[in-house]
Amino acid sequence: MIWSKEETWDRKEIEKIQLERLKESVKRAYENVPLYKEKFDSVGLKPEDIKSLDDLKKIPFTVKDDFRANYPFGMFAVPKKEVVRIHASSGTTGKPTVVGYTKKDIRTWAELISRVVTAAGVTDDDTAQIAFGYGLFTGGFGLHYGLENVGASVIPMSSGNTEKQIMLMKDFETTVLICTPSYALYIAEVAEKMGIDPKKDLKVRIGLFGGEACSESARTEIESKWGILATQNYGMSELMGPGVSGDCEYQCGMHISEDHFIAEIIDPKTGEVLPEGEIGELVITTLTKEALPVLRYRTKDMTSLTYEKCKCGRTTARMLKIRGRSDDMLIIRGVNVFPTQIESVLEGIEEIGPHYEIIVTKNGHLDQMTINIELADGKFLEKFSCLEQISKKVDHKLKTVLGLSSKINIVQPRTLERFEGKAKRVKDLRNVN
Repeated sequence: MIWSKEETWDRKEIEKIQLERLKESVKRAYENVPLYKEKFDSVGLKPEDIKSLDDLKKIPFTVKDDFRANYPFGMFAVPKKEVVRIHASSGTTGKPTVVGYTKKDIRTWAELISRVVTAAGVTDDDTAQIAFGYGLFTGGFGLHYGLENVGASVIPMSSGNTEKQIMLMKDFETTVLICTPSYALYIAEVAEKMGIDPKKDLKVRIGLFGGEACSESARTEIESKWGILATQNYGMSELMGPGVSGDCEYQCGMHISEDHFIAEIIDPKTGEVLPEGEIGELVITTLTKEALPVLRYRTKDMTSLTYEKCKCGRTTARMLKIRGRSDDMLIIRGVNVFPTQIESVLEGIEEIGPHYEIIVTKNGHLDQMTINIELADGKFLEKFSCLEQISKKVDHKLKTVLGLSSKINIVQPRTLERFEGKAKRVKDLRNVN
């Protein structure tokens, strides 16, 4: 099924509307967001200089640090009274990256999610259980309104409380599950311990997964355990939230809503735009956002694009599986975590030295982050109660900043590895066999 005619436009129609909307978005950003006026003026560029889609490459990139530098509302292009929704994601200093939506933005968001869920096969006969977190995180609310927009019944369960999740799935006859891929595997594991076979005893038929990368082996395992079609969708707070792209039934790349976003692939080192099919960093420009137009946002996600017409009938560009990150950001259980966030917390605890190590593993199907921390002085090892207090203090502060718990392992001074060059603080062992 296809939700809107724009998903089947030919390339000429797509590029025509992209150029019209790009000019409008550039003008809105330049006239209303000081950051963009400064960026344009610094390279001698004016909105009227954007006369073709090829001129897009003249526009300076936007990066996450631009959002942090303009915290909280400096990136907004409308007066705050026109902003009806505020969401946020975490930043390296503990302050969130703030995004806003006008009433029109919210309607657009619901329409884009409607495309994604319809592509996956969701209809108005479905009952969808959202096991994403609500709150400032965009995932839960984004999927919620889009699912309601197509007429599906929505169970806003949020994340956690796994046994109750399973009980509701059974009692409410849930047919669509929305969560991270790792949580889907964990739910299946808990269900089996409860004597419930997800494939036989539950009625889930479609999974809408996002918030973290999903390998093909993980997708295969989910489909095997649940007996479902496991689809992925893509988005991030700065761009709108989920809804930028999503899988169709053929799972051959996530269809991008090109009438609302322009996607580019660049060499992460040079910034040069790469041709179709080459792997590089994904850059997205929003075309219809009122409150927060974003020009050439460097997502740091490594992927490639294809413009071939899909077997499903859609003609929009598809972004293939995310191959990794061009920076050192980690995604732990759907939460963005930067080593610098952890470092900033540790620097404020006097009992802790400057050396630390982050180890990320899989505990069953869920991510586990262990932080090895050196004491500043060996005298703190003399009393177990002292170590326990330090560990609790570190865990509390990290949870406040990151929004998730981690395992704290305190070690003796001068125990962790030293480096002559750039320190390697992170060991991501999740994909190590």
